[in-house]
This record gives sequence, structure tokens and C-alpha cells, in this order.
Amino acid sequence: MTRKAIVGGTGYDEPLGGKEFTRQEACTPFGDAVVYLGHGPLDDLVFIPRHGTRHSIPPHRINYRANLMALFQLGVERVVALSAVGGLKRSVPPGAIVLVDQLIDWTHGRQETFFDGGEWGVAHTDVTDPYCNDLRTALLTLGELQDIGIQPHGVYMAVSGPRLETAAEIQMYASLGGTVVGMTGAPEAALARELGIHYSLVCTSINYAAGLDGRTVRFDSADQAASLESLLDLAIAALRVQPLGQCSCAESTQILFQPGAWNPHRDLQQSRESVAPGGVAGEPRVASPHPEDNSRENQSENMR
Repeated sequence: MTRKAIVGGTGYDEPLGGKEFTRQEACTPFGDAVVYLGHGPLDDLVFIPRHGTRHSIPPHRINYRANLMALFQLGVERVVALSAVGGLKRSVPPGAIVLVDQLIDWTHGRQETFFDGGEWGVAHTDVTDPYCNDLRTALLTLGELQDIGIQPHGVYMAVSGPRLETAAEIQMYASLGGTVVGMTGAPEAALARELGIHYSLVCTSINYAAGLDGRTVRFDSADQAASLESLLDLAIAALRVQPLGQCSCAESTQILFQPGAWNPHRDLQQSRESVAPGGVAGEPRVASPHPEDNSRENQSENMR
């Protein structure tokens, strides 16, 4: 069975259906990641709440590498990520849904690659199109059938946060071609591409960015809540489209400077129970009791 995953951002902190998912921790070479495994009709799905179910992990402390590696080790090949964003243009008001197709990474200080030298080698990954075109096509086609209004193009401007932007920064981001601004879109997309995972990002605007409407920026979740269930249903349906098509997501990491270095694409058919180096077990272990769904291990990699 090919597993699929939904990565939930602000507003998507709870597993789909709640009772149909089991919380577990997956051990990876980059720290532990909390995952939720589906049961019954959802047994092909994995859910990860980026910020924890209590929204206790800020964007700059999310362990993106552990999250993506956990999905890889679980056999996940397709991911639809959901994010709350700010609109950089008047054409992206609160409540607008944007299926972004490009990314500008303005973050800093984050662990951006699995290929960090040493045992993991050095690689360059092609992210000309950072989001899977086939998943995007499935989302747009199904969205039209379900009468969900989706803007089919957009540029995600990724910033570090957790503070919001100044009006001058927003003007600059818009002048660079940004459509929406958010704090979690990078390095998530690039890490997924390094692993050959088909990854797409659906954004819901929850406010106008700073300076666009002359008011203090507020988080308006009402419009997002109205579309939450329909977007989750859309994501699940798109993830299950067979086959995806002829995209090149699984062939984008092309240059390895260390002979014999681990290559997820070369080794994709090997057992995901042992993602080298070190033969780290990929099967998730049952988590020890803890009041928060994302443990300190999940935060540790990006402590600054």
C-alpha cells in the first residue's frame, strides 16, 4: 500500500476524524517526529500537525527534516500540505484559496537539506518547479468538480517569523512577485523534493498582509474554518488519484559529490525500514505519555 500524507498548518491542528488516527512517534536520524496513522477507510493516510495539536511549536522551531524523513520512512510518496497565509495582493482577500506553483525562500537559519556532507553526501536538487505538477493538476481538476474556488497560480513568499512583517517588507515581497506570505513553506517543499516525494501546497488567506488595508494585521480564522472540511476532502481525493502522471519529482536530485553517499532516489525500492546511514528503523514507535503532541525532540534541531 502506498501511503499518502497531509501536513497541516495553522487551523489544521487536529487529525482528520480524530478517532480514526493513532498518535505515534517516528524515530529518524534528524530527531523524532509525531505522526498520526489512519485506520479503516483512512488507513493509507498519515497526518502531521506542523505546530503540534496545541499549536505550541513556532515556525522557526519546527523540525522540518524529521517530519519529512518520518514520512519517507513510513512509505509516503505523496503529500498535500495546507497552510494559512497572508495575502500580498488585493486579489487574495481573507478566505481566498491559492494553489501556489512557485516559491521564494526568504527564511534564514533553518536546516535546509538532508545532504549536509559527511555520511549524507552533498547533492544539488532541481526545484525549478517546487511543487508537483501532477498533484496540482489533480487538486485543480477535483476542486472544479467540487465547486471549490481555487486560484490556480501563486508565488509563496516564505519568511522566518514568528513576528509579522512590516508594511515596507510586504511592499518589497509583492514587488518581487509574491502572491502570499507565510512562515512554513520553506524548507518543507525542498526537503520533500530531495526525497522524491510528490508535494503540493494549498494556501488559505486569513488576512491581508501588513499595510494593505490600513488596519492592524489580525488572524481571521472564520473564513478558513468555512473551507476546512472541504479542503481536507479535496486533499484526500487528490492524493488518491491513480496514477499521478509523468512528473519528475522522484528524479530531481541529480548530482552527488560523494561517491556511495545515500541517495533516496537510487535506494527508493529498498526497505524503508533502514534509511541509511546507520540503519535507523523507520517504523514508528509508540510514544511515551506526554502532554504535548510534538515532543522536545521534534523542536531540538532548530533551537537558536
